Amino acid sequence: MNSLPKSLSDKLAERTNANALRQLGSGTGQIDFSSNDYLGLSASTDIFNEAHDYLVQNTVISNGSTGSRLISGNHSLHDVTENAVAKFHLAESALIFNSGYDANLGFFSSVPQKGDVVLYDEYIHASIRDGIRLNNAAAYKFAHNDIDALKSLVLRYRDRANEVYVVTESVFSMDGDSPDLSAIAVICKESSCRLVVDEAHAIGVFGEKGEGIIQMLRLQDAVFARIITFGKAVGCHGAAILGATDLRSYLINFARSFIYTTALPPHSLATILTAYSHLNISVSEREALQDNITFFRDQVAGLGLKSFIESESAIHCLVVPGNEKVKLIASALQQKGFSVKAILYPTVPQGQERLRFCLHSYNTKEQITSVLALLANSLLYP
Repeated sequence: MNSLPKSLSDKLAERTNANALRQLGSGTGQIDFSSNDYLGLSASTDIFNEAHDYLVQNTVISNGSTGSRLISGNHSLHDVTENAVAKFHLAESALIFNSGYDANLGFFSSVPQKGDVVLYDEYIHASIRDGIRLNNAAAYKFAHNDIDALKSLVLRYRDRANEVYVVTESVFSMDGDSPDLSAIAVICKESSCRLVVDEAHAIGVFGEKGEGIIQMLRLQDAVFARIITFGKAVGCHGAAILGATDLRSYLINFARSFIYTTALPPHSLATILTAYSHLNISVSEREALQDNITFFRDQVAGLGLKSFIESESAIHCLVVPGNEKVKLIASALQQKGFSVKAILYPTVPQGQERLRFCLHSYNTKEQITSVLALLANSLLYP
């Protein structure tokens, strides 16, 4: 009885035969072109020490939170951190979740109701899709970043639905591109739809202080809810949903991934709070990242590397159809000391497998030049 049921073994065998079996890796000391630590804040000794000092100065001695926030885990630091995050993002309120996955699952499983319609970009995060599956609303996808396709769905369903939620991301994690958020905001305003934007890969990267693309475009008042995460450019852990105070109250009462989980411990909250204070002063890191993004794009063009998806974010993807081929190229780059990951089917659609390059403030021009030259000279390059 300790062996897997045949149905599960068959699914593992199917993944193996498709050269798509996922396995856990380990730190290799390779040059980083794969992590989401865009500003290098996860390795900041200043943030590490300041978070510790904050806890000591405020006599917070706790290794855990002891329970969910509705039972025993709601620490005063939750209020302090949520207020700081809300203020930074010009939001009425913020509610912290344990992860971006939990935030998306909690929001999309509880907010859209029977009689509502959810219109979502076909490339949205898996966590949003999972949340949508758990609610009683009807849901329809539109072609990636296709404004006309969205308009068509709004015209078709707006009069039939109690509420229409339009869902997209400000930077898509597997493409690195962005939608026309201003145009989407206009559609939502004219049609009385509620716009929801996942800003996971925009926070820390875009905006004067890393506030994200929504604030950079001054659209915060046009958005019903923003999902932000701390595990990427902010360099720590957790997530938050930004929105009105009554939305926060609703989520506290009905978001199951918030209600039925042990809260983040005080040390995590102190780290988030400290990291946000560093976003205010991380000007040189953001400038270095933007400089690297421009340099990477210029090098791609200069080397004539085709099949890169157009992107102005920190994420740049080269489409290499086929799991086997993209894994071979990734392995060749890794053997030369570069941590570049292959993104395989079924994470992306079949035929859209890709190499994913994540850029950072700490990558050097020499590292970028070297990895792209290796790619251009590879016999496996498409």
